[in-house]
Amino acid sequence: MKHKVSVVGAGFVGTMAAQRIAEKNLADVVLVDIIEGIPQGKALDMVQSSALEEIDVTIKGTNEFSHMEGSDIVVVTAGFPRTPGMTREELSLKNGTVVKSVVEKIKEYAPACIIIIVTNPLDVMTHLAWKVSGFESSRVIGMGGVLDTARYKYFLAEELNVSVKDIEALVLGSHGDTMVPIDRYTTLKGIPVSQFITKEKLDSIIERTKGGGAEIVKLLKSGSAWHAPSSSAVIMVEAILHDSKRILPVSAYLNGEYGITDTHIGVPVKLGASGVEEIFEITLTDTELTALKRSADIVKETFDNLKIL
Repeated sequence: MKHKVSVVGAGFVGTMAAQRIAEKNLADVVLVDIIEGIPQGKALDMVQSSALEEIDVTIKGTNEFSHMEGSDIVVVTAGFPRTPGMTREELSLKNGTVVKSVVEKIKEYAPACIIIIVTNPLDVMTHLAWKVSGFESSRVIGMGGVLDTARYKYFLAEELNVSVKDIEALVLGSHGDTMVPIDRYTTLKGIPVSQFITKEKLDSIIERTKGGGAEIVKLLKSGSAWHAPSSSAVIMVEAILHDSKRILPVSAYLNGEYGITDTHIGVPVKLGASGVEEIFEITLTDTELTALKRSADIVKETFDNLKIL
């Protein structure tokens, strides 16, 4: 039986995510947006490439949330993009109402699904989605850590002039300025990357990773990243649908792990058919743990300031 994935939001990220899911033949895709004609037109354009890309799944565009019924996964990209100078935290007041209304529809039409949140500020929106849905925490996940780690790995590979495939790295914490790249777990083909790069240069790359999204927003001047975010979301979709037990850094609900409670924050997890199947508590230095807790505190404070529940 084919899987079904719904993508809410037919902007750049949502459309690209739908296209990647279809081109990988992972599932039938439903692209949902409230603007009449936009999801229908984009879906029609994508599906017309079926013969060229060997797509064997259906792609449907719709304004009706009821068409999400039966979805295994719903990817939420709907919301307002960042503008130059805007922090992710400032987005929370604009996007909180959007995510709340979307999740209420998911709860009505796809109550058995797994929710993947892409909307920023990601950790805050993921926690909001969990609260609104009433789902088990394992079924409401945020995409951020996958994207942050991908950016970190690329910047390292670029600096070292090596294949990005040979870089292993890990970024924890909030998807934003308080993310926590863990340089001790960063390796080149299993060898600590510190043997190939100075601490000053590594620190510079870490700072660039923290501002990875803002750098793109500044360059574009209007809108934000969509290629890497859509790839990151689809990697998670694939891990869930294939039950591949991949170890990925995602925004997951913590209730005591790392000394953090009642918060969604980026940590390494095992991702499989039921969503988050295990949270890994890796050994952190006091400095790293303090940074992770500070990141979680900011997420919690931002969420508490929403006051929309």
